[in-house]
Order: sequence, then structure tokens, then C-alpha cells
Amino acid sequence: MYLLLKRCFDILFCLFISLLLFPIFFLIFGVLLCSANGPVIYWSKRVGKGGTLFEMPKFRTMKLDAPIVATHLLQNSGDYLTPFGKFLRKSSLDELPQIYSILRGEMSLVGPRPALYNQEDLINLRKAYNVDSLTPGLTGLAQINGRDELSIEKKTMFDVEYLKTRSFLLDFKILCRTFFKVFCLSGVTH
Repeated sequence: MYLLLKRCFDILFCLFISLLLFPIFFLIFGVLLCSANGPVIYWSKRVGKGGTLFEMPKFRTMKLDAPIVATHLLQNSGDYLTPFGKFLRKSSLDELPQIYSILRGEMSLVGPRPALYNQEDLINLRKAYNVDSLTPGLTGLAQINGRDELSIEKKTMFDVEYLKTRSFLLDFKILCRTFFKVFCLSGVTH
């Protein structure tokens, strides 16, 4: 029952947010179209439920020559960010296109953040703890407890905690805390 309720909530919430935030989508799209070379949407290869790969959309924040690795692995990651990309990342607005992946069922609003296809350390840890059985999320326990400031091991432990205690009430609490964290620009280091 929980999974059905979660999926219905994901769809209804994303449709509502899409309508509510359409002007912001349009504005960001326009600014990126006018200010940057290359595509406005960046399609990132991510690991989904059961280790399946999917293409996750984000507003492009990095320059075209940026290496395809987790941002925390880049030396001087700020050198690869576009001027508007810094704002999009800090405000988490670069994540808005992921509504598409949620509507397709590749992601959920709440769950472990999807790993990049080449983040072997995170992928293997999640597999060892059965976290890969969960649908990845736009936000999760790790995001509200430190986000970019956490080690891979710490993030995985939050994912394991979510796996063991997930419920609709917990999902709702995580969403509420996420909105607060995003509003306060908390936990973003790059």
C-alpha cells in the first residue's frame, strides 16, 4: 500500500509543481539559452533501482568541457561552473527537470540520490546494503543531513536507515525539511 500511495503522491505533486513553477522553468530555460553555449538540459547517466541505468535531466550548470565525474571529485570544481550555474546549484533549481524522471517512474520524490554511472564506490556500497532495491529520489535522508558535506559511507548509512524505516510520514518529513534546507541554501558546497 505504501508504494502505491508513494507513487500516486509523486505523480500528483510533480504535476502540481510543474504548473506552479512553469514561469520559473521558462525563465531559467530562457536565461540558459541566451547565456551559455550548448544544450540547456544536461542528461546525466545515473544508476536507478536494481542497478539499471537511466538518463536524468538537469539544467546545465557546468561548462561543456567539464569532466563527467561527481563534482566533489573535481579539483577546483568552481572553475567548471557557468556563472548562472553557480546560482542554479546553490538554489537547487538545476534539479527541477528531474520532475520528468519522477513522472516516468525512474525516480521518486524521496529516496537515495541516484549515483553517477561511474561512482563505483557508492554503487558497490549501496549494493552491499541492498539500497539499490530502492527507487532513487530527488531528495532523501542524506540531503537533509548534510548533502554535499557527507562522505560516501555516511550517505550510504543514511540510505540504509531510510531503507529500514521508510514510510509515507517519513517521506513527508523529508520533503518538508528539504524545502527548508533549500530555502536556507544549506549543505551545498559546489
